[in-house]
Amino acid sequence: MRTKEVVVLSYQESWKDDFEQISKELQEAAGKLVLRIEHVGSTSVQGLSAKPIIDIDLVISDDTDLTEVIDRLAKIGYVHEGNLGIEGREAFAYSGKEHLQLHHLYVCPESSCELKRHLPFRDYLRCHPEAVQAYGEVKVKAAQLFPKDIDSYIAYKSTIIEQIYKEMEI
Repeated sequence: MRTKEVVVLSYQESWKDDFEQISKELQEAAGKLVLRIEHVGSTSVQGLSAKPIIDIDLVISDDTDLTEVIDRLAKIGYVHEGNLGIEGREAFAYSGKEHLQLHHLYVCPESSCELKRHLPFRDYLRCHPEAVQAYGEVKVKAAQLFPKDIDSYIAYKSTIIEQIYKEMEI
């Protein structure tokens, strides 16, 4: 699912429940192949403005389980799209999920570098309200400047993301 229009909303408490609902379906489909299901991205951070799309990392032990996970997810409407240029993360599109909040689904082995970027970034923001405030302001401004250009939106907020990563190393 490619974002066409960039809309950033104030944090919505409902995003937690939206994640839980999606997670339940994923867990039922993938079963014991799933180590855990992580709510990542801006909707996972209390108080952070975000595009109303839930980002999910479904964590598996390693790539040997990927084929089976792809098959199980296909049975409930997910289509494997490959890594879309990002190693260690397999993307999925979907259909027939009108009952769920819009979401991005990624399957990551536990050793994935991308997973190891997502989780610390999320956890850092959850503990640093000043970073949440600053990042949220940049996201809102980026959406105002580039409401129909996701690439420019992403580029605009890249500076603050890099700044947060530098703060995380302290």
